[in-house]
Amino acid sequence: MNNGVALQGKRIKIERWIHAVPCVVRVEVDAIIPDADPSEPCLEPQTIRLLDEIQSKADRGLVNELAKVGDVYVRRSA
Repeated sequence: MNNGVALQGKRIKIERWIHAVPCVVRVEVDAIIPDADPSEPCLEPQTIRLLDEIQSKADRGLVNELAKVGDVYVRRSA
């Protein structure tokens, strides 16, 4: 636990894919490559909350709202 101390490191943008039955959403979010362990980018709590919110909207099929935050791919039957 980081006890409220902000991670120190390089800020970057990374892609995350949100998968749901009605659609898939590709979003770009902020991440940090920590100085202490640069092996993998880390997400801050507010970014995780945003991804949870996007997942909830994707699960409900709110395509128009999702289109405001990323690229939405809707599943279609053949």
